[in-house]
Amino acid sequence: MRMKMALQNNKTNQTRRWLVGSSLLAITLTGALSAAQAQTSATATLASNSAGTTYAAASPFGPLKHVKAGLLDVAYAETGPADGSVVILLHGWPYDIHSYDQVAPLLAAKGYRVLMPYARGYGDTHFLSGKTVRSGQPAALASDVIDFMDALKIKQAVLGGYDWGARSADIVSALWPERVKALVSVSGYLIGNQAAGKNPLAPKAELQWWYQFYFATERGRAGYEKNTHDFAKLIWQLASPKWAFDDATFERSAKALDNPDHVDITLFNYRWRLGLIKGEPQYEALEQKLATAPSIGVPTITLEGDANGAPHPAPEDYAKRFTGKYEFRLISGGIGHNLPQEDPQAFAKAVIDADHL
Repeated sequence: MRMKMALQNNKTNQTRRWLVGSSLLAITLTGALSAAQAQTSATATLASNSAGTTYAAASPFGPLKHVKAGLLDVAYAETGPADGSVVILLHGWPYDIHSYDQVAPLLAAKGYRVLMPYARGYGDTHFLSGKTVRSGQPAALASDVIDFMDALKIKQAVLGGYDWGARSADIVSALWPERVKALVSVSGYLIGNQAAGKNPLAPKAELQWWYQFYFATERGRAGYEKNTHDFAKLIWQLASPKWAFDDATFERSAKALDNPDHVDITLFNYRWRLGLIKGEPQYEALEQKLATAPSIGVPTITLEGDANGAPHPAPEDYAKRFTGKYEFRLISGGIGHNLPQEDPQAFAKAVIDADHL
């Protein structure tokens, strides 16, 4: 659960605290393709990782597929017509693609080809090389989305996401706007940088980031590795205090956290945000662009749940970052951080509407 934003020099101290908080936020932050379409992607195969071990619960859309994309072998679910307009749905931490189990059929029924990839460190997505740094920095995760689109020969797509997924969608929309037809982002503008992360927050705000400081320690690494599922379940409860999810719902997604790279990716992400570790050189140019808080000009709808227990910025604080056709929607009814799973109808409608802005 997690997301973050950049500071603006003319903001008040209170606004600065919200933006820094969101720039640090990561917590608190689903018909398979036809055989003919599968053949159009030479690298797409039925899911089975190199070790023959699965870290993903069964998808309601049939066997997962894999495609070699950049540094990764990406596992993804797909539904909808093969020739439909593409929608890519990106999940957050510590969740997985099952957040979209009810969203995807709604979009497929409207003719969209819906793709739901597991991010690096989740499910059956794995690195092609054991030597690759298990980086969790935002620019790396966003670059994975572009690599995924390139591998499947997708020139343009509607992007939707929450938490880490929203941040990646925001970054792609800002840096590669020609690849994005429209954007749906929960909690709005989540592009942050290490400089912003250096600014201390008010005590109550810092308290909400307890897990971030826990992850900064080796005790935190050992604790998260030992208690991953219990830790994630606590985060779910804190971020969505009114969402009465059952054990089966949680465990279906928690299986994705058993990925052998998950702990490293998670720790890297949060330590990077605090400036405790350096990012990889190949992403430095991208990070420099992101440090300027680039505007997003693609048609966008941002969403917020009325019971989001994760720290999040006020909509008015980030509205100016969206310079194209734009709309904000507050989703009521006790909706928390995992908005697409808690109110799939609202999320699917936002995707369809954003595509027609």
